Amino acid sequence: MVVAKKKAERSSYQDYLGWGDDGRWELIDGVAWAMTPAPTFKHQRVVGNVYRIIANALVSKSCVPGIAPTDIVLSEHDVVQPDVFVVCDPQKITEQKILGAPELIVEVLSPGTSLKDRREKKQLYEHHGVQEYLLIEPEGQYVERFLLQPNGCFDGGELFGPEQTILLQVLHNVELTLSDIFEIVPDESS
Repeated sequence: MVVAKKKAERSSYQDYLGWGDDGRWELIDGVAWAMTPAPTFKHQRVVGNVYRIIANALVSKSCVPGIAPTDIVLSEHDVVQPDVFVVCDPQKITEQKILGAPELIVEVLSPGTSLKDRREKKQLYEHHGVQEYLLIEPEGQYVERFLLQPNGCFDGGELFGPEQTILLQVLHNVELTLSDIFEIVPDESS
């Protein structure tokens, strides 16, 4: 599945706001990317599980989790709607949107957005200083994590399988147990 682009010319956040109910879009370097059709039910279950686990872990902390569709305005030409995100700076949070990079972004991969999430969005998030970026593959049941290094670049990434737990670094070791995210029922026969 190929992700459609709305316009060849560079669009701004003001252009984006004028599109109204014309589907869901993201802007990356001014290029409008369609976010349709809607994700699969499995995709949304994984998103919901990640959000629930993080939200429950952050009850008494100063960071705030969010879920798509919420506009994250990184610049005049960069507006994204990641599946799950966490913002720890309350000055970035407005009633309508998030202004600036969240500390953590989680994208659950879909066939139509996987390449964009791995390439354009990863580069965009790195450029804007996202501290921790997770790519979750619901079909293959693995997670790839990238951590921003002091030089402003993501590390080479680390892979986690369905039986592992990830300690989220920017959230001071909040744990994501991947079997819970992927809803894997333990084999009682072993």
